Amino acid sequence: MKTLRDVGVGETAKVVKIHGEGRTRRRIMDMGITKGTEIYVRKVAPLGDPVEVTVRGYELSIRKADADILEMA
Repeated sequence: MKTLRDVGVGETAKVVKIHGEGRTRRRIMDMGITKGTEIYVRKVAPLGDPVEVTVRGYELSIRKADADILEMA
């Protein structure tokens, strides 16, 4: 399974599934990340946390733990 953490800087990937539960899943979806959304990875912090992405035309920083629950294609 390829997650958002596996997507390289400068690459775009599409969300296949959100594996989280409850509040975590709802928070991710409230940020505009839903099944089928394309995510462009802009930057990754030196220690890998957070990941800066572009979703639906705006910039967003996502924690490593949240990036791990996003299955990408």
